[in-house]
Amino acid sequence: MIIHNLETENSILNQFISEIRDSGIQKDTMRFRRNIERIGEVLGYELSKTLEYTSKTIKTPLGTKEISVPEKGLVLCSILRAGLPLHQGLLNYFDTAENAFISAYRNHPKGKDDFEVVVNYLASPSLENKTLLLADPMLATGKTLENTINAMKNHGEPKQIHIISVIGSAEGVEYIKDVFPENTHLWIAAIDKELSNRGYIIPGLGDSGDLSFGKKL
Repeated sequence: MIIHNLETENSILNQFISEIRDSGIQKDTMRFRRNIERIGEVLGYELSKTLEYTSKTIKTPLGTKEISVPEKGLVLCSILRAGLPLHQGLLNYFDTAENAFISAYRNHPKGKDDFEVVVNYLASPSLENKTLLLADPMLATGKTLENTINAMKNHGEPKQIHIISVIGSAEGVEYIKDVFPENTHLWIAAIDKELSNRGYIIPGLGDSGDLSFGKKL
């Protein structure tokens, strides 16, 4: 796996990450969603540098100009519900991409620390020979991404996979290395060292879905 950890260099991304981690600023749910969206835009821009391009002739009012533009064939898939703001940030840049959505949630039997990731909804176009952008804001244990890619296998084999995450754990990153093809790219804004007993990233930021859309039952 090819890992692009953007926290290794200082940029305006630091400001967005600091705000989504800040427990005081988090109370502003609209700002939290917007910051996740802006992080998606930054990660999408960096990702765009590795895509395949083709030359196109553009006609202007005063002449013509050859410009390299990204080739078509992108599928943007986000994991509901936490992935929606990140999805929008990526869609702001890849506005011609096809879209896919999958629901995946943690099931803690009897409230115990151990959990399983349950997938019960998937809407996706064909992935055959396309470039899959897989957006999941919190890469904790890596099991959600594993179950997601397994659920999508019946939709064809993509030629390239890019995983886009906001914050991940070192353990989760190591875990998905064995799940995805070696040429998979991971674009991530920060990697934290620890996981709690319940599989949450420390220090992380909490539950991204709850912070974006309110607490669930």
